[in-house]
Amino acid sequence: MSETKTPALQYRIDGPEDAPVLILGPSLGTTWHMWDRQVPELAKNWRVFRFDLPGHGGAPAYPAGSVSELAGRLLATLDQLGVGRFGYAGCAFSGALGIELALRCPDRIASLALIAASPRFGTADEFRQRGVIVRSNGLDPIARTSPERWFTSGFAAAQPAITEWAVQMVRTTDPGCYIAACEALAAFDVRAELGMVGVPTLVLVGSDDQVTGPAEARTLVAGIPDARLAVVPGASHLVPVEQPAAVTDLLVRHFSTAWQPAFDSSTGQMAVQVAPAQSLAVVPPQPGPFAEIAPAVVPEVMGRPDPYDAGIKVRREVLGDAHVDRALASADEFSGDFQEFITRYAWGEIWDRPGLDRRSRSCVTLTALVAGGHLDELAFHTRAALRNGLTPVEIKEVLLQTAVYCGVPAANSAFKVAQQVIREETTPEE
Repeated sequence: MSETKTPALQYRIDGPEDAPVLILGPSLGTTWHMWDRQVPELAKNWRVFRFDLPGHGGAPAYPAGSVSELAGRLLATLDQLGVGRFGYAGCAFSGALGIELALRCPDRIASLALIAASPRFGTADEFRQRGVIVRSNGLDPIARTSPERWFTSGFAAAQPAITEWAVQMVRTTDPGCYIAACEALAAFDVRAELGMVGVPTLVLVGSDDQVTGPAEARTLVAGIPDARLAVVPGASHLVPVEQPAAVTDLLVRHFSTAWQPAFDSSTGQMAVQVAPAQSLAVVPPQPGPFAEIAPAVVPEVMGRPDPYDAGIKVRREVLGDAHVDRALASADEFSGDFQEFITRYAWGEIWDRPGLDRRSRSCVTLTALVAGGHLDELAFHTRAALRNGLTPVEIKEVLLQTAVYCGVPAANSAFKVAQQVIREETTPEE
């Protein structure tokens, strides 16, 4: 096992030293042990490399704020070990990582398997909401509900030991790393880039997966030029655990028959075309802890970038897609100019400035809204403060401060609004 610090990952290797390397990536909230049942068979023909996500399974708790950042850490780990080309199989979160690797370094991936994966995992709001719950309640609510997301009800009832093992994996994960992974998935969307995945790909999904099910799998197959679909009956999200024999057989057949040949130095040719570099340009970090892959180049207006595009991005990240969609949908000829005004100037010019992080801007905004008595906006900015990383305790301290400088009656009204919002946002769904 590796004991190196960031940017390397904690890993384990099984199998012959001279065999081709096959990487197995875990799902969010799990460890490399989710692959235990596949390793004995796979290690007969491959040098199997398993890794833990940051803060999982006792790995060093260095949060990765984007899928791209984690891909860089994995590549750095492989470089330290002298691993050039490899096959890759990733489940759920690590499926996203596999797509990123195929786009970023297609010359190094011989073959790819995407398990319970998607080009976009739900909505950004869903994962940011999960982060809010973890900040407020820890990982226990997520752990308790993991079996119903990961396994079919029949399997969970028949395998109580495995079910409890799954719960404990989540409970022992570092909360900060889990939240960072949620933010990474919230920002992950490669639907437009699937056509540039140029390696043979197996898309594998459980028939009963309610998280990233057959519909998402078919989207991957439709978008990736050389992809085929395998649906495993009687399995849910953590299909390698629930149906280990079927998954092992599918992986053995795929990696035995679809291993892309390496670069041929004698001819100067390679079967895989490298994706254009500009498609994966990384933008500098925005205010707040997470950077993202840029979806497009921002157009310039009068010699400087138009702040509207940055504004709509920041507005959605802070207030949530649902809120912004409602606001834009309700705009008409009378109010449309105002929506454009606040997007461009409030969100693109002010919220996007680097001088304060988003936590600080939320504190300032809450205070100003209390002072002005703007309780409607206080409600959705309380939700925004939670999304920006403020805890309920910190929001309480901000409101106590307003009682001194804005007046007790104003703070009294604000506490009622914020209390209701915090209850709604931090109470786990049953």
